[in-house]
Amino acid sequence: MKVIVGLGNPGKQYEMTRHNVGFWAIDRLADEWNIALTQGKFKGLIGEGRAGTEKVLLVKPMTYMNLSGECVGPLLHFYKLDPEEDLLVIYDDLDLPCGKIRLRMKGSSGGHNGMKSLIANLGTEEFKRIKVGIGRPAPGRKVVDHVLSTFPPEELAGVQEAVKRSVEAAKAWMEISFLRVMNQFN
Repeated sequence: MKVIVGLGNPGKQYEMTRHNVGFWAIDRLADEWNIALTQGKFKGLIGEGRAGTEKVLLVKPMTYMNLSGECVGPLLHFYKLDPEEDLLVIYDDLDLPCGKIRLRMKGSSGGHNGMKSLIANLGTEEFKRIKVGIGRPAPGRKVVDHVLSTFPPEELAGVQEAVKRSVEAAKAWMEISFLRVMNQFN
């Protein structure tokens, strides 16, 4: 079984914000694979289905970004899954320009509070991730205001394309090694 997690914040007011691109990717995967996301017992919206021959769980933590690990850690523990082998996380990255994606096998949180929570709850930095670029805030603008803002029209199309590419990369991971996926999408 594989688990694909998209990070974001629950609630209508956050739906279209920069911080929610991980949720956008999960919604798109759920649509493409015809998987219904329903409230689960792990503080998240969870959908179970198949991608080819592989069983897959799609997860949107409902804990708010900074506590995402409180959903993902217990879920992986319950199913006895190995984060290094079975987990892929899709989330926003300030250090990438809007419209770019970057795939990594492991790494630090890079200052991302959702990733800090995941690493703390999983006890490891060794899990696959797809970062979707949301760009840096303008000089003088606070990071929190930036990540909780919506995309201006001139950035939105590029970000939507990046989310689409992140979904294609996640789908590829269901069939080939993540190293090959990285070579294809990085």
